[in-house]
Amino acid sequence: MGKTDHVSISDSLQQIAEQCPEEGTSLGEMLNVLENKGFGILLVFLALPSALPVPAAGYSTPFGIVLFLIGVQMLFGRRVLWLPRWAKKVRLGRKMSMRMTKAGVTFFGKIEHLIKPRMHWIHKGPGRRFLAMLVILMSLLMCLPIPTTNTIPAMVIFLVGISLSEEDGLFGFGAGFVGLLAVSIYVFPIYLLVSFISEYGLIGGFEEITVRMNEWKEAIKAWIKGLL
Repeated sequence: MGKTDHVSISDSLQQIAEQCPEEGTSLGEMLNVLENKGFGILLVFLALPSALPVPAAGYSTPFGIVLFLIGVQMLFGRRVLWLPRWAKKVRLGRKMSMRMTKAGVTFFGKIEHLIKPRMHWIHKGPGRRFLAMLVILMSLLMCLPIPTTNTIPAMVIFLVGISLSEEDGLFGFGAGFVGLLAVSIYVFPIYLLVSFISEYGLIGGFEEITVRMNEWKEAIKAWIKGLL
């Protein structure tokens, strides 16, 4: 794609918002709007609620599954995105769609001057397969039923989407770095979850880790507030 017909991420998100019907937009309709830009911009859009974050209760698991499917197709070298019928029917309400696209347009309006085509090698051969494996692994982590821990995996996928959409390998390299951080962070809560399940049972274990994660989240927020 030449520079003259390149469409930025913020313009693509704005296009989604402008063509969003009153009943909201489905992933299938979004693919029709985006045509061959589906891989990168869909990664950005589906990771956006958790990465920025934009409140999107109930969408984490279905989005995670769709992101997994996208990652698998990237791994096997598909250039045209395919989604099963049920995934195409996943629909976001108009208010949610507008909230997500507005947040994305605002965010990219501030950082797009930092994005440019470079380090193209990461989008070819082993580099592209590495990015695909990142998307697959991070999407699985997003689907884990551990509260308040899907932000970093979503950010990794978000960075991969930017890298693919804008042909900016530096963001792909950054996704790899943040991905390693995400894996290391997940080791601890997964260990705790297994420990709590063995001690309190399946339901009690999930309840216990939910309480603990919320306590730690509030403690971190209080610590940051104290610094400010």
